[in-house]
Amino acid sequence: MSRPKNQNYKGHGLSKGKEREQRASIRFKTTLMNTLMDVLRNRPGWVEVKDEGEWDFYWCDVSWLRENFDHTYMDEHVRISHFRNHYELTRKNYMVKNLKRFRKQLEREAGKLEAAKCDFFPKTFEMPCEYHLFVEEFRKNPGITWIMKPVARSQGKGIFLFRRLKDIMDWRKGNAGKKLTSLEAQPARSTANPSGSHDARSSDDQKEDIPVENYVAQRYIENPYLIGGRKFDLRVYVLVMSYIPLRAWLYRDGFARFSNTRFTLSSIDDQYVHLTNVAVQKTSPDYHPKKGCKWMLQRFRQYLASKHGPEAVETLFSDMDNIFIRSLQSVQKVIISDKHCFELYGYDILIDQDLKPWLLEVNASPSLTASSQEDYELKTCLLEDTLHVVDMEARLTGREKRVGGFDLMWNDGPVSREEGPPDLSGMGNFVTNTHLGCVNDRKKQLRQLFRSLQGQKKASS
Repeated sequence: MSRPKNQNYKGHGLSKGKEREQRASIRFKTTLMNTLMDVLRNRPGWVEVKDEGEWDFYWCDVSWLRENFDHTYMDEHVRISHFRNHYELTRKNYMVKNLKRFRKQLEREAGKLEAAKCDFFPKTFEMPCEYHLFVEEFRKNPGITWIMKPVARSQGKGIFLFRRLKDIMDWRKGNAGKKLTSLEAQPARSTANPSGSHDARSSDDQKEDIPVENYVAQRYIENPYLIGGRKFDLRVYVLVMSYIPLRAWLYRDGFARFSNTRFTLSSIDDQYVHLTNVAVQKTSPDYHPKKGCKWMLQRFRQYLASKHGPEAVETLFSDMDNIFIRSLQSVQKVIISDKHCFELYGYDILIDQDLKPWLLEVNASPSLTASSQEDYELKTCLLEDTLHVVDMEARLTGREKRVGGFDLMWNDGPVSREEGPPDLSGMGNFVTNTHLGCVNDRKKQLRQLFRSLQGQKKASS
């Protein structure tokens, strides 16, 4: 590809061919002053680029993407951390619209049974444009709880629960701000980054310009699974390297985020009961910074296995795999798949009392600011392994099914745990290559992987 002559274009990764092939050093850029910066600066052979310098790797924020992506020429090996229209999956209203469309498509092409595999998101209406449809549904089920969420905000801001149509009438008249939550007036302590990282501005991403603030009204899951009487949701990490073909990796580690206050439906105005966002829970009067409000996924998986047995847990985690794949497939045809882009998504999953997982939302900029030492270690390993998979150093063969804590779960089709071609005829013995919440012996695996890659290189030379 030749370099565009347009004066507005800024080229990146352009250098002498030989130097590029060898990749003696990788020039990186980011605006995030958190765990990510630590990982990038500590990576051997990586050099930080300031201001307008040329870069090979840019962990950018979504506002840079919106303003610059279309005017930036990138050399073959250059990588950036978002797909151009990532918001098709990560803005709440678009996610639901794409999932509904995908479900209809599956019903047409494969029947109702297949379409039912997409029934993992609560009944949702976009407001104000689907207000009348919402009212119809609301009147069918009087007395149930609904939750209102702004489509493009994060950290729990602007969310409220309601059971009366009057609350929506107030919202429609523009009075919702009065009732929104005291959170709006409180600083988001410790998650805010003065450096201007995603975590501060819109940690979970989605700042495309919207003329009127749109909301979604969503049926509230009234029977969440509780541990110690408290509600929680799960944060799970999925790395997408390509949409065409779809190539997605699932990280073994993640965490359960607990509310600080015992769950009750009798108090729907108490954000500390209903919102598990760390940004919300940190402002709770009885929050313990050292204890935090997170469990590692391994601990959560063991807890469930001891209560319900390993088979029930396998089914639950398999249902979660289904959520990751179906949600990605729902946007596969609309996301602009560019070879320079990758995306590390943060999935938020709620489990109900029947051990059914529900997709709450997908974040394109999951918070990389640590809330505890354990959290810092998890995010450091997650980011190191993300960089291993992105592979700026060009060390991988492309045939790997595991890199550190990441397992390849989809590669233009399901990936089997077993070696050799999968037997998809009846899916009888097929087990997906996912290990969420299982042991993550990433250091040992990486040592073996890179040793064998070095051996292959020596043998071929």
